Amino acid sequence: RLPMAPPAFVLARALDFGVGRVVSHEQVAPLQGRRFALVVRDLGLTMNVESTPAGFRVSRAPYAPDLTIAATLTDFVALARREEDPDTLFFARRLAIEGDTELGLVLKNLLDGIDWDAILERVPPFLRPRRPAS
Repeated sequence: RLPMAPPAFVLARALDFGVGRVVSHEQVAPLQGRRFALVVRDLGLTMNVESTPAGFRVSRAPYAPDLTIAATLTDFVALARREEDPDTLFFARRLAIEGDTELGLVLKNLLDGIDWDAILERVPPFLRPRRPAS
């Protein structure tokens, strides 16, 4: 098991970095005041973050997330690279979503609207994920 505070801090900073650059402040407004848990099952890692008026922050105990999303690291990477569809993973029981389903849908639509390829173009080549050879 990994400690959750450092990865949750990195996740919160990454989310903050994306607001205004990747997604607008208006798009994340419905998330304000809400708590999220991202669970990476195979790493035994749970990252608890919350959206505040000042940005995303690591949640403090008691966590009580409004929405929990759980999958393996491989499945999260496949989702981010759009190699897998969230609905397919959900119905195959590889992706679990618990809590406020309406909030989950808002978050899913927000993530679906991100042009990940455009973001990756801004990342230095040595930090980009490698694509499998065809």
